[in-house]
Amino acid sequence: MYKKMMAFLLAAFLMVSSAGCAAQTSETAETAGEKVELIVFAAASMTETIDQIAEMYQEVAPNVTLQCNYDSSGTLKTQIQEGADCDIFISAGQLQMDQLDQEASPEVNTEGLDFVDGSTRCNLVQNICVLTVPEGNPKGIESFDDVATDKVEMIALGNSDVPVGQYAEQIFTTLGVWEEIQPKITFATNVKEVTTQVEQAAVDCGVVYGTDAYSAGLEAVCTAPEGSHDDVVYPAAVMKTSKHPEEAAAFLEYLKTEDCTKVFESVGFAIPE
Repeated sequence: MYKKMMAFLLAAFLMVSSAGCAAQTSETAETAGEKVELIVFAAASMTETIDQIAEMYQEVAPNVTLQCNYDSSGTLKTQIQEGADCDIFISAGQLQMDQLDQEASPEVNTEGLDFVDGSTRCNLVQNICVLTVPEGNPKGIESFDDVATDKVEMIALGNSDVPVGQYAEQIFTTLGVWEEIQPKITFATNVKEVTTQVEQAAVDCGVVYGTDAYSAGLEAVCTAPEGSHDDVVYPAAVMKTSKHPEEAAAFLEYLKTEDCTKVFESVGFAIPE
């Protein structure tokens, strides 16, 4: 009787253990394929490239969906600071990233904000600033120097909190005409708005990134004089507030691959050395 009871208990134990292992295996498999939504905040000038890369990433990580929010880096920085959900931030300038980075100079990060996972921060791509004009270049504009002449009645620039606007101010300050051209300036909230104003010939010219001029099919009459502005480098990082830090870090690493490099370079981005 005792032996029969022990055999019954052993059999029951094995059945429970087997079921437990099966459940654990099933749970592990389910977790491995768990659907994840990553929220990417990226500078407006990256719209076309990140959209394309997001489609490519579906093949690499089919369980990951990318939700992309494009705007000026200043606006995105403010949204992150105010608590917006964000897994990855790609800025068009170091300033906006530094303002969120605890490791940055306190002279820049004046509020001591601590959103950036410094172990993931990298310089992703590099761009150039160009002077672009409406189709046919009706005013015959050839250089940044022309902006201070009668050839230009109206020029579109980014606001002071927009990296492309900050670079433009540096350029015209270097040329010594920043104050002089103030009456001619119409300001935009991001680089895409500048591009639209030029496309619609609402202005005589505008300062945008080389990649935006390319994507919009606009004529870039010249690049900014060498040394007239800070390097246009795009830092990227996972945010410490990310709900999916591992998946976010994996996507950020994917952005550095050869496949993504080809996409970036196809529109005029360069990869920083």
